Amino acid sequence: MSIFKEFRDFAMRGNVVDLAVGVIIGAAFGKIVSSLVANIIMPPLGLLIGGVDFKQFSWVLRPAQGDVPAVVMEYGVFLQTIFDFVIIAFAIFIAIKLMNKLYQKKEVEKPAAKPSAEEVLLTEIRDLLKQQNNKI
Repeated sequence: MSIFKEFRDFAMRGNVVDLAVGVIIGAAFGKIVSSLVANIIMPPLGLLIGGVDFKQFSWVLRPAQGDVPAVVMEYGVFLQTIFDFVIIAFAIFIAIKLMNKLYQKKEVEKPAAKPSAEEVLLTEIRDLLKQQNNKI
């Protein structure tokens, strides 16, 4: 078997293809949620706390000097990324919960199988032996 055939068989397995589709859809979903957080959720939240834009929160560690740019720690961008993560994680949790509910197969209880003739006979023998032992 050639290495190319082995690679093709590996790459075309259902799990690998499913993973690739999941990664692509996840990336697109991440962009949608990032836009939701940045454009829909954060502006009203910033308005509630006094019209502050989270992206503007930063600490200047060292101011700019001549041609050397300032060293700035932009913790507002970090806060927005945390909001993105929490919303994405919650949305994925809800989606998986719904998918599990949709695909949950109800197990049908099978009726108890009738015992074979041999089992019935052995049960009768056991019961008769118990009766005889109780009489002694």
